[in-house]
Amino acid sequence: MEKKTILAIVLSTLVLVVFYGIQLALLPPQQGQFPPEQEQTVIVQENSRGEQPSAAQMVEIPAEETLVAQQLEIDTKLLHVTLTNMGGDIISYQLKNHKDGDTLVEMVLQGNRESHAFTVALGSLQAEPLNFPFHVRRLSEYSVEFFRDFSIDGQLFHISKKYDFRPEEYMFELTVTLSGDNSIPTLNFGGVSYTLGFGPQIGPRFDVLDQRSDYRNYFSYTNGKRKQERVNNSSQTIINNHPTWAAIAGKYFTLVAIPYPTQYDLIFSTATEPGLSSSSRLFVTRPVINSSRTEDVYRFYLGPKNQEDLAVYNTGANSFGLLGTDLIKVADTSGILAPVETALKWILQLFYRIIPNYGIAIIFTVLIVKVLFFPLTKKGSESTLRMQALSPKIKEIQTKHKNNPQKMNTEMAELYKAEGYNPLSGCLPMLLQIPIFFAMYNLFNTHFDLRGAMFIPGWIPDLSIPESIWNFAPIKIPLLGWSDIRLLPFIYLASQLLYGKVTQTPDQQGNAQMKMILFAMPIMFFFVLYNVPSGLLVYWIMSNILTLVQQILINKFIAKQKAKQSIPIPIIHSKVGINTKKKRKR
Repeated sequence: MEKKTILAIVLSTLVLVVFYGIQLALLPPQQGQFPPEQEQTVIVQENSRGEQPSAAQMVEIPAEETLVAQQLEIDTKLLHVTLTNMGGDIISYQLKNHKDGDTLVEMVLQGNRESHAFTVALGSLQAEPLNFPFHVRRLSEYSVEFFRDFSIDGQLFHISKKYDFRPEEYMFELTVTLSGDNSIPTLNFGGVSYTLGFGPQIGPRFDVLDQRSDYRNYFSYTNGKRKQERVNNSSQTIINNHPTWAAIAGKYFTLVAIPYPTQYDLIFSTATEPGLSSSSRLFVTRPVINSSRTEDVYRFYLGPKNQEDLAVYNTGANSFGLLGTDLIKVADTSGILAPVETALKWILQLFYRIIPNYGIAIIFTVLIVKVLFFPLTKKGSESTLRMQALSPKIKEIQTKHKNNPQKMNTEMAELYKAEGYNPLSGCLPMLLQIPIFFAMYNLFNTHFDLRGAMFIPGWIPDLSIPESIWNFAPIKIPLLGWSDIRLLPFIYLASQLLYGKVTQTPDQQGNAQMKMILFAMPIMFFFVLYNVPSGLLVYWIMSNILTLVQQILINKFIAKQKAKQSIPIPIIHSKVGINTKKKRKR
């Protein structure tokens, strides 16, 4: 959750407490197959200190016929993937069901140079990834293998990278195989066999990590617990407790790496990339291989961060047969409030099924919550009225015993007991609603289905981003840096100020501190919330309006009750008394 959102939640909590298909393109055979005699060999030599070499010390030896760079594509129902034989890497990974403007969401971003994801470097994090042309073997419609031979002191060893995609899943399998002969008993490059890396950034594309692309969170999952890792700018964080999985998570999309076996170390890095304002990298380092052959299987989920797509890897309803992975925790941002958010999401989706417009669904969801909590709101308002009635007596006690706090507290307690009033009765109903507020705030700020969801054509085309009625970029308003005039923040400000005016009590009118809360804070909120997603502001505005209507109804009800209590009781004479008087007159 970004800093502005956290600030908005904290401030709003204070206010509440105070107030209460594409067809598959098969690679032509002549591009995908190379006979062994065409292979290009790389020789690796030890340095002058007798240390194991790194990939940067490799020297290519031209073959009779040099391999050429080539690309191939794999299409599934969900993905369009482009791979290159230069290192056997992925250079493009597009999601067919998700758009970024007019184009598909690209999950492998590139800066000033072509990005290579799922690279292999012989050695540690400092080693350069292999960028030599590999042979290509197309195994099936969804599977491809890249391979070639290298040599150490004339002794050959074989490296292959095999990708296995699935027709209807965002998860794929990558198998890395290193195989040597008996003369190579161990594969050791500076204390590490190899490093598998993803980078430089997950999509979709962004200029800065704004409300659309949002933050990047880094998670590891060990022994049934998810931990958020802190990765500072231009630094790296090593996760050496052998997690079951690790993830880079944006607001709506994520990369999850599942290494097998789990004794590998994982590293998060934000090392800069030319042409990108921010980078997020994930590396898996393979310990020294004390044998002449290893075959390592990795699984990667690279796709939407929604519970529906992630949950299948908990239930076994996936082609990998995975159970209990808890990948769904990548999308869990509510902690202990997750059940509340799940219930609210169910209500939201119910209304969406009835009226397929998420803006209207948000309005009805807020309406239902307000109706359900109306009794608590009414009770809180009645308690506030009762407190106002006791205010003169309370002030009298405070003035009388201002130099004796203990005596003052004792008499206050006796007053509350005599009047049958609980001072917490006004705050408690509102405090009970705070968890609902947090859950609703997070739901409308991060719910995946709101991405690209239109509310009002021509004004609010996407509830996951700020709306705009006039864009004057590249000009920016000094100090604020705004290039858009937005209408929703002004509507929010008006609703919040009006709400404060209606809910202001007589004793608050002369209180400068309360005026600050009631009127200055909404203005501050206006600037904090100016660039938040429009779905969040629709929720907040609707909540203000409904709360305002509730308060007006409650005020009318309370006014009627007070009027009834102030009506003088007429003296009613009994019939017996009347008859007696008449008899006396006779």
